[in-house]
Amino acid sequence: MSESTITAKGQTTVPLQIRESLGAAAGTRLVWHVMPDGSLIVRAKTRSVLELAGSLKAPKTTKAPKGKRVAVEDMNAWR
Repeated sequence: MSESTITAKGQTTVPLQIRESLGAAAGTRLVWHVMPDGSLIVRAKTRSVLELAGSLKAPKTTKAPKGKRVAVEDMNAWR
């Protein structure tokens, strides 16, 4: 387990072991999520969504898949 301290200015240093495991370097953006139970998730934003273009194949049919419809609000229940 790694730890760091928050300075009076609200800054902290991400430990070297964590930076290496994420492949994070200077300029890497971090995305912070506080969960309902108080836990914290920090993700390194290392890739652009544009890099994923073309990674999925289009379905062979144009019909919508059958199944239960879910509202966007229900998909983002953790927010």
